[in-house]
Amino acid sequence: MDLQLRDRVMLVVGGNGFIGSAIASRLADEGATVVVASRSGDNGIVMDAADDSSVAEALAAVLAEHNRLDAVVVTAAPSAGTLDQSRNSDPTQVAEAVEAKSLTFLRVANAVIPVMHAAGYGRIVGISGQNGRLTGNITGSVRNAALNIIAKNLADQLAGTGVTVNTVNPGTVTETPATEVEQGRGGQSSPAQIADLVAFLASPLSVLSGESIAIGHRLRGVV
Repeated sequence: MDLQLRDRVMLVVGGNGFIGSAIASRLADEGATVVVASRSGDNGIVMDAADDSSVAEALAAVLAEHNRLDAVVVTAAPSAGTLDQSRNSDPTQVAEAVEAKSLTFLRVANAVIPVMHAAGYGRIVGISGQNGRLTGNITGSVRNAALNIIAKNLADQLAGTGVTVNTVNPGTVTETPATEVEQGRGGQSSPAQIADLVAFLASPLSVLSGESIAIGHRLRGVV
């Protein structure tokens, strides 16, 4: 299937990471012009998604070079494995995690929406997680649930404008996902599988908006 991404400009925030690099590669394979953004600037441009001025400067650089922006994917957040499990209910860690994942998504989305709105077209995709629907880890639950709620609010605000907003919710991400799905858990997925879904959501063929899409089996035992 031709996803009609050729020559479209796509910004991948966190595009050097485990998931982000797979997304950037998949979009490039479809013929998109991919701009990788990260704090280091390796393989692309510098963007600290926790800083408004850094986001604005990076966006200005993209527009100066390409004069358009068709899609942005935000996958810039510390992995769940980096969180201190002994501090899952520590308000300080929860606040830091929300800032690092949910509010970075909001900051980037707020910056690109005016550009996309003026163009009458745009695709915004955030990488969240299935534990946004699970208890047992307040930090993990809150940071992902907040991202999904932010995305849904933005999608509703943008309804009818040609700009869509969605999130992709993996469970455990591994290069070799297991086929078995444990009760009360989501199915595993690989970076490549996530990238395939993101490529579709970033495509003009997708008119989905306001969706929080599980990849892999959606939480077994939960309606």
